Amino acid sequence: MWLSRPRGVPGAVWAHHSGPTCLYDPKPEDLLPRIAADIQRQFQNLPVNAGKVVAQPSPNTLRGAETNFYAEAAEQQFDVTMFGQQVHVVATPVQYTWNYGDGTVFGPQPSMGGALPQDRWGEKTRTSHAYASTGDFQVVLTTSFQGTYSVNAGPPLPIPGQGQFTSPPQTISVWRSLTRNYADDCTTNPQGQGCPGAVR
Repeated sequence: MWLSRPRGVPGAVWAHHSGPTCLYDPKPEDLLPRIAADIQRQFQNLPVNAGKVVAQPSPNTLRGAETNFYAEAAEQQFDVTMFGQQVHVVATPVQYTWNYGDGTVFGPQPSMGGALPQDRWGEKTRTSHAYASTGDFQVVLTTSFQGTYSVNAGPPLPIPGQGQFTSPPQTISVWRSLTRNYADDCTTNPQGQGCPGAVR
């Protein structure tokens, strides 16, 4: 609103001159492109849980045997404020990379693996690994998440690219097994090698 009054006139009052007039750009800024660019940059910084590494058997396995590894990862949702707008983000796991700690890396690939019943431990699976040497190894899972975002409860829009998140390492101890054959008769020689009564 524009008001005016005579200058230098004692007791003059303000009177309406013209208006109302908009002093701003008649085309307000579309914040969606700015939000899209910023959410793409910030996606990797969200507190996304990469998931958990599960090994069968664990925490010990045998050298040369197949150890089944699988991931426990889930979809996650976040609410953030960007440029004064409410943004809802959904992160969905889509790919997995396994670092078995002995220099072997498998992935990225879409299978998170799965549990085996105990009577099938030792079978080769898509995500299993056989260690060639004994020792303690740090197994690390990196999960790639695809994201969507919606602004002010609007429709979900895809976040370009993927975010990679790494799980805490899990230690797996690889042991060796020894097999011995004994020909002694424990009935006639209780102290024979391999007999329950043998002195060790």
